[in-house]
Amino acid sequence: MKYEPVQLFSDSEYTYSMAFGFRPDLTPYIHEDEKTRPCVIVVPGGGYALASPTEGELVANRFYEAGYQAFVLTYTTNLLGAAPLMDLPLRELARAIRLVRARAGEYRVDPKRVILCGFSAGAHLCGSVCVHFEDAREPNPSLANISARPDAAILSYPVITSGKYAHRDSFRHLLGGDIYERRDPEAAALLDYWSLEKNVTGDTPPIFLWQTVTDELVPVENSLLMAASLREHNVPHALHLFSEGRHGLSLADERWASHQYGDSHCANQLGFLVNAVKTGELPLPEETKNGLLALASLEDTGTDAPSREVAVWPDLAMEWLRRIF
Repeated sequence: MKYEPVQLFSDSEYTYSMAFGFRPDLTPYIHEDEKTRPCVIVVPGGGYALASPTEGELVANRFYEAGYQAFVLTYTTNLLGAAPLMDLPLRELARAIRLVRARAGEYRVDPKRVILCGFSAGAHLCGSVCVHFEDAREPNPSLANISARPDAAILSYPVITSGKYAHRDSFRHLLGGDIYERRDPEAAALLDYWSLEKNVTGDTPPIFLWQTVTDELVPVENSLLMAASLREHNVPHALHLFSEGRHGLSLADERWASHQYGDSHCANQLGFLVNAVKTGELPLPEETKNGLLALASLEDTGTDAPSREVAVWPDLAMEWLRRIF
């Protein structure tokens, strides 16, 4: 059963200069029986510029159908590149983890089996919480003593490294458009901090990685670097590389190929931006304005083919989860 989205922050807690009324939230998909189950928090990708509906409800339903309680995170993104996100998405996902554990009885969730499943930049966000969970500050006293450390994570075609094989646009949206042009120590420190393979420790939770070798947007070396670091630190992990497929395959099944993505709520920050432009609250150059409005009205009319090879990844991930738990 799908529940109404739960606001992660009160108005006084949340500040982002390009929000224009947007608030991050968490949409629950909860079984109606009384059984306590593990849960998966799904975090869509989108280069930290938006949250892609192709990796939201569709994925949550796949885990729900397999017996998990599921959630979809709607987090803050930086489409216009005007306001670097820094640690804001990290704090949002950490708040979501704490909130799920705080309401474990209500949601019938096992608080010791809270799993993240992220895609592309959403996988970077999940990985960031895996390596930096102790840095995710929590000002709300009712949640401050609840751990933000996930019990496991699934990282799908993940953005990992800020170095040679980086998807640089993700880091520009996260840290500022000039982050790679700057040569100051602060910029170097930021890039190192958000380069996940450099921050793995023995306390990093178990991680399942998967990617296609032919990924044209995020080089497969991202997964290889993370796997090598996890191995070095003796963190339980799995790495599955598939022979071919483009970036953004989501479930890679018939539903994905026929664009049956479900609710697009996870991308609703775009609607707030469009409304701010239309009302004049957000003045933009004409070219930027037209581009934003065109993006908002664009229908997904492309064609995709399912990949039987890649579509097995949820089964592989769930079998791995059964073993580690």
